[in-house]
Amino acid sequence: MSKGRVLMAMSGGIDSTMASLILHESGYEVIGLTMKTWDYASSGGNKKETGCCSLDAINDARKLAVDCGFPHTILDIRDEFGDYIVDNFINEYIAGRTPNPCVLCNTHIKWEALLKRADMLDCKFIATGHYAQVRYENSRYIVSKGLDSNKDQSYVLWGVKQECLARTIFPMGGYHKEDIKKMAISRGYKELATKSESYEICFIPDNDYRSFLKRRVSDLESKVAGGNFISTKGEVLGKHEGYPFYTIGQRKIGISLGSKPTYVVGINPKDNTVVVGSKEDLKMQTMYVRSINYVKYPKIEDGTNLLVKIRYKHPGEIATIFNVKNNLKVIFHNKVSGIAPGQSAAFYEENDLVAGGFIMKN
Repeated sequence: MSKGRVLMAMSGGIDSTMASLILHESGYEVIGLTMKTWDYASSGGNKKETGCCSLDAINDARKLAVDCGFPHTILDIRDEFGDYIVDNFINEYIAGRTPNPCVLCNTHIKWEALLKRADMLDCKFIATGHYAQVRYENSRYIVSKGLDSNKDQSYVLWGVKQECLARTIFPMGGYHKEDIKKMAISRGYKELATKSESYEICFIPDNDYRSFLKRRVSDLESKVAGGNFISTKGEVLGKHEGYPFYTIGQRKIGISLGSKPTYVVGINPKDNTVVVGSKEDLKMQTMYVRSINYVKYPKIEDGTNLLVKIRYKHPGEIATIFNVKNNLKVIFHNKVSGIAPGQSAAFYEENDLVAGGFIMKN
């Protein structure tokens, strides 16, 4: 007997492909869905079309569905993706922040699109190839880290709402990546198991966000060029190319502070300045986080100690959390380097994702 009908988000990559097979072999009635989020031709980059929206990826997803005998469809969401994700990406850089498009896409585009189509197809569940786990406990749907700590993707899922998690399955959560590759090879998908994976932002396949901004925003260079590099004491040190082309923690910036390595430690759009300093200047003890989505608990009590990650590969640092109006104040027990406004902060209690939000400028 079928465990229920599940709409599987299939990118054509190894993770979503094997997730589809795992569900299919476990007794679920699988319907494959590949979302076309972006048209590479419109990005203007010079890299060959690859990744989740390429024709090859779509064909790979369809082939797997045909091989297994379950239906597959393509959903074109380029308009809504471009209007929301790409516009936000550009606006964040213009505001002097570092955007987090994958989190926004998961929260506002992919899950919404999946649930809408799942309802149309009478699917009880939706599934993705993320390395994460979800369970129901104390009247909450709780996301926890995937078994493979090197591939864990819970960090990018902090924005997924409870009503979405209630219907979500993460087949990859209980596996290590190497086991998934072996599984793919054993089932005749050796080419998929050895194919290189893309880690670039999907709409910037050449990984050159500066050129992307220049192509998308008319006269951007002339509007922002010629501002000052300044020290942490306010001293003018030279001219920069435009503040949107720099990110917190960036090193190669064409200016030096003597023998010590020089980093971007602040970005000020209002006066078109980029603050530079030493590695020590990058370290901060306090940050504020907005747009909180609570996952494990309905709220975080003042004085709670949690592990806080400030970027995907950040191992996390213990901090004490306080509520300040609708935001959270985070006081790290040890200073943290490279806190970038616009990036995500994810809060953990052991392996469980407690909450997340966007880092604010102090």
